[in-house]
Amino acid sequence: MEIPRFVAKKILSQIGKQKVLMLYGSRRTGKTTIIQEIHRQHQDQTLFLLGEDAQVAEVLQNRTVANYKQLIGENKLVIIDEAQAVPNIGKILKLMIDSIPGITIIATGSSSLDLVNDAGEPLVGRQLIHQLFPLAQVEFSQKENMLETLGQLENRLIYGGYPELIHLPRLEEKEEYLKSLINSYLLKDLLALTNIKGADVLFRLLKLLAFQVGSQVSTVELGNSLQLNKETVDRYLDLLSKVFVIFPLNGFSQNLRKEVSKSKKWYFYDNGIRNALINNFSPILFRNDIGQLWEQWMITERMKFNSSQNYFPQYYFWRTYDGQEIDLLEVNSQQQIQGLEFKWGTKKSKVPAAFAKGYPDAKWNEVSKENFWEWVIG
Repeated sequence: MEIPRFVAKKILSQIGKQKVLMLYGSRRTGKTTIIQEIHRQHQDQTLFLLGEDAQVAEVLQNRTVANYKQLIGENKLVIIDEAQAVPNIGKILKLMIDSIPGITIIATGSSSLDLVNDAGEPLVGRQLIHQLFPLAQVEFSQKENMLETLGQLENRLIYGGYPELIHLPRLEEKEEYLKSLINSYLLKDLLALTNIKGADVLFRLLKLLAFQVGSQVSTVELGNSLQLNKETVDRYLDLLSKVFVIFPLNGFSQNLRKEVSKSKKWYFYDNGIRNALINNFSPILFRNDIGQLWEQWMITERMKFNSSQNYFPQYYFWRTYDGQEIDLLEVNSQQQIQGLEFKWGTKKSKVPAAFAKGYPDAKWNEVSKENFWEWVIG
């Protein structure tokens, strides 16, 4: 079963716009599959380059218009896979897109460590950015009905949505794949590109975060556990977010009394990666962390769904010092607030009194197993 990807449709619609189309995402989320299909559809006018090829990188280093015109020839589409491996890629892309009329460039990266830094400033006004997540429920729903979705829910809470998992029939194969993914791919960029003491400290940091999903995280406490200073922990967290393993939610506040605003919660982009880190693939019936799994899955699925709809609000959590809280706030460009509380069990909750009083115009909804598709499928 092949699942059409929404980001592929967006990129295809933007070809011909004299832009650099940046496609980011962790390794094995399907970037190469997408650009290979785009290449197939535009085969007669595409130059396909692999950024990790040393010869390709060397040719691109000759930053002259004449060199790039000769390289590109009559092609109208240039694809550079793993572009972050090419030194000074931002300046290269800028010269190409500014000097050769009628071309579109697609550049992919499994790490934004170099690609964002090198490409970001030179390409202001010249790039369109896309992020590729593991498979979203809204994408699965193109191929399955509601009953099938409900039947797969436990599997996705435990094993996540990496595309290759759908081709692995046995649970043991899925577990082995996820563990291998962490070792072979997700941390590869960090260890290759940055000055880190070793993989062990990253594993221990990620494992601590995996146990604290949904909770406010103290970098001081993380540092004490890892025997690292706060600045080093902050740097590692930033690096892990730039290879799309984790992402933060900040506390939301408009300076109301008792609101928590300086803390962060950290989440994983994929439940399977989180469970592989703590080596727990037990069925939901035997777990004491189902609330964490549900909250994390819903937050990431909501982000994926919004992205598929070209809706990009700011995301926060909300909490007061006396314990009133909301799992996810979405704040759009008009400063309209939507609060979502995620509940796995049957016990109903209600909007926190302090939130209702402080933000009377905000919307609030509880999301459970009975209504989750409204928020992640539409």
